[in-house]
Amino acid sequence: MTMRNWPFSDLVLRTPRLELRLPDLAELDALGDLAAEGVHDPAFMPFAVPWTDAPPAERARAVVQYHWKTLSELRADDWRLPFAVFTDDGPVGVQELAATDFAVARTVHTGSWLGLRHQGRGIGTEMRRAVLHLAFEELGALAALSAVMGGNTRSLGVSRRLGYRDNGITWISLRGQRCADIRLLLERADWRADPAHPVEVTGLERCRPLLGCETPTPP
Repeated sequence: MTMRNWPFSDLVLRTPRLELRLPDLAELDALGDLAAEGVHDPAFMPFAVPWTDAPPAERARAVVQYHWKTLSELRADDWRLPFAVFTDDGPVGVQELAATDFAVARTVHTGSWLGLRHQGRGIGTEMRRAVLHLAFEELGALAALSAVMGGNTRSLGVSRRLGYRDNGITWISLRGQRCADIRLLLERADWRADPAHPVEVTGLERCRPLLGCETPTPP
């Protein structure tokens, strides 16, 4: 549904298998159910903020509340886009793209989660590639940052396949343990759009002023 006062309702990223866009109410509810089913092995916490330690009903509600809170606080100098990721089977997870002072810094951050039953199919790589295409090819980003907890080999593998390089380690307390939060950096010179994995972006033009990006060319 197109909304005159909320251009992000028209923003869609499409890949050969996926569609990334903001969900409607029923789809957001389904994402909450997916999170309640499970996002990872309970024995290992892959997130610096352990939101998945909550009981299933609380996890589901947290997904809904985070989505609303994030969009309600969106500003041109500080934004997060929590794209729902869809396959032919419905919603499978969330891929977020975020930035602070993008008009000057031209740097984005990514974060994601994928329902446990949808993992191991290459979806994580495909959905990250989609938002990186949006950042580098459409918005004119100069760098993309990400982070992965030590031991999260799947997420680290996604970053490596897409060209990220190490950018330091931060040590944090997680579940009462000292854990490595591995920082990763992908610069524009190392980004490679892959013709074998095309990304189509529609509905972006009306969104540009709200992302601090009037044109795709860096100043």
